[in-house]
Amino acid sequence: MGELFRSEEMTLAQLFLQSESAYCCVSELGEIGMVQFRDLNPDVNVFQRKFVNEVRRCEEMDRKLRFVEKEIKKANIPVVDTGENPEVPFPRDMIDLEATFEKLENELKEINTNQEALKKNFLELTELKHILRRTQQFFDELSCNHSLYTSTNLGSLTSWWFVAGVIGRERIPTFERMLWRVCRGNVFLRQADIEDPLEDPATGDHVHKSVFIIFFQGDQLKNRVKKICEGFRASLYPCPETPQERKEMAAGVNTRIDDLQMVLNQTEDHRQRVLQAAAKTVRVWFIKVRKMKAIYHTLNLCNIDVTQKCLIAEIWCPVSDLDSIQFALRRGTERSGSTVPSILNRMQTKQTPPTYNKTNKFTSGFQSIVDAYGISNYREINPAPYTIITFPFLFAVMFGDLGHGILMTCAALYLVLRESRLIAQKNDNEMFNMVFAGRYIILLMGIFSVYTGIIYNDCFSKSLNVFGSGWSVRPMPTTLKDNHILQLDPAVPKVFSGPYPIGIDPIWNIATNKLTFLNSFKMKMSIVLGVIHMTFGVTLSLFNHLYFKKPLNIYLGFIPEIIFMVSLFGYLVLLIFYKWLAYDAKSSKEAPSLLITFINMCLFSYNDPTNKPFYTGQVVIQCLLVITALACVPCMLIVKTLVMRRQYLWRRHLFNFADVAVHQAIHTIEYCLGCISNTASYLRLWALSLAHAQLSEVLWTMVMHMGLASRNFGGFFALSIIFAFFATLTVFILLIMEGLSAFLHALRLHWVEFQNKFYTGQGFKFMPFTFDSILEGKFED
Repeated sequence: MGELFRSEEMTLAQLFLQSESAYCCVSELGEIGMVQFRDLNPDVNVFQRKFVNEVRRCEEMDRKLRFVEKEIKKANIPVVDTGENPEVPFPRDMIDLEATFEKLENELKEINTNQEALKKNFLELTELKHILRRTQQFFDELSCNHSLYTSTNLGSLTSWWFVAGVIGRERIPTFERMLWRVCRGNVFLRQADIEDPLEDPATGDHVHKSVFIIFFQGDQLKNRVKKICEGFRASLYPCPETPQERKEMAAGVNTRIDDLQMVLNQTEDHRQRVLQAAAKTVRVWFIKVRKMKAIYHTLNLCNIDVTQKCLIAEIWCPVSDLDSIQFALRRGTERSGSTVPSILNRMQTKQTPPTYNKTNKFTSGFQSIVDAYGISNYREINPAPYTIITFPFLFAVMFGDLGHGILMTCAALYLVLRESRLIAQKNDNEMFNMVFAGRYIILLMGIFSVYTGIIYNDCFSKSLNVFGSGWSVRPMPTTLKDNHILQLDPAVPKVFSGPYPIGIDPIWNIATNKLTFLNSFKMKMSIVLGVIHMTFGVTLSLFNHLYFKKPLNIYLGFIPEIIFMVSLFGYLVLLIFYKWLAYDAKSSKEAPSLLITFINMCLFSYNDPTNKPFYTGQVVIQCLLVITALACVPCMLIVKTLVMRRQYLWRRHLFNFADVAVHQAIHTIEYCLGCISNTASYLRLWALSLAHAQLSEVLWTMVMHMGLASRNFGGFFALSIIFAFFATLTVFILLIMEGLSAFLHALRLHWVEFQNKFYTGQGFKFMPFTFDSILEGKFED
């Protein structure tokens, strides 16, 4: 069991890589992903390392590919993802890749520059076309209504000066006020909106603009008007004065617009062809470049031999994968064409190895729960295998409902059965990805919730009467004579005929003392499960002490801890089972209170006449148990500290005994007080189970019951609407919110109440050099 539930055995090894085969060997090691390289050049600046130029070249290629990818996304062209995992290019292939990316980048930049210039020219011609058309309308209106210009004191038509242009539609009111104030009302402005929005060549956005024409007299006003137009970023265009010239210019502009539109279409088609061709291979290019970059980063961690022909590397790797690593090195040597093999030597070291726990798609979610608390120390007992069962079970104790459990199981089954297709879709929704990563956790939580729902006999707050209730009210007397109960017929069955075959009897769902019964049952059940869970955690610490050969922690740590736990809280669990077995429905009123019995036991108070003993000799046994538990405290606090002082006295210069004594005192106090607080903390199993059941009942009573009680003609339609409302509230409140609450409480029970009994969690994770992270888009420098 110790080997099965511990992290992999790690070793520190030294690699001697020939310079011509080092690149290929590191590439093969990245494919298997079972090697963590150590930095042998911690004092060397990043810019002074051997392969810094190669890393820069890879970064430059990566920059060019990001530019291409940006252009592809801007054109709304999907990037082709065939799932291909290309091999790492040889170093000599870098020149060809650089040339390809350089050519592609320059071509796209040239196309973009030309296209932007063409669009800018097209925009100017389009604006000029609207100016010529609108200006002719303005002059026609002025010619028809001479009072429009004579009232402005501008004189005759022949004495007018004017400028025409285009401005953003939202700036027109401010523009008009500024002209009026600066020119003191000596200008005449006419404007009209351009119906269709125009494309900005720089940003690609569509903007709404207006055509304007300003009439004025004199050079002074001309200069003012042009400065105002320049300040408001208005575009001014030359406009002929005579109608014939304007007509000829408009015809020429329309011809140029048609020619330019054809050129723009051809340019866009060429750009689309280039981007579509790039979209087919850009993902493969990314993988190749980032693999090369990762390899050169790794080679920078190696030492270079004085002969410049050999690279020396140090790696952490699992002992069980040494053969795979040797095979990868041979494969890399053959691929490079080198005749000198790479050498792998195991090294003796006193350094603490990293922690590596092998996982698969089922266990990875549970391992993540443990790792979120802390990475286990090297070869320390891993709580993840036990968490696979205990975590969903404790969740289900709080969430137990047959109906809700089935819904949760179905949702998780959908994610599990379609996981391959969902992985291929690569959803960017962070919330969905988090739920999808924990699909097997949710599946087990749903299955266990179905089980506890059957035990609670609770399905959407309703009980299922499958086997028939064990309680009957038929034999109860209904008439009295002379204030005496009539004699019952012996043929009538008993009130209680026996327990329900599985789970809680459905009659409790309609009993007036339902909450009293369920509170008592679930509270005691929470204590039982909590004490068993914590005792199991303390027991696991024994395997750590045995593996790390620490007999002192066994005799003066584990044994006093387990005795303290069992003497007090283990005895409480036995009393709970004794009370369940020793008292039935008739004698239940005579049963002593467990809480008062336990408090009196800890206080050595046995003079309470209202609380009778459970069994004869109870006082002696309880006194003995409390004294035993109290004796364990100085054993852990004083005896262990003194023994440790004696052991470490000879190396006082290497060991600060005061720190150890304080640490042991804190540990003892924390354990003893923690046993009490942790046991009380498991009452959340009762509290959340009660809250979930009551919320479910309230939702049924307040919502679903209304639809089922309707008896008129429209009852079916009302029931349909109410059921939809009921289903929505069930999913969002009882499944998601209540499920998240129960999940967090189960997480706390494992982190605080269970793992602190045996789990240190102060190690560091094994981070192998692997290309898988690149394929997942998580590669970091």
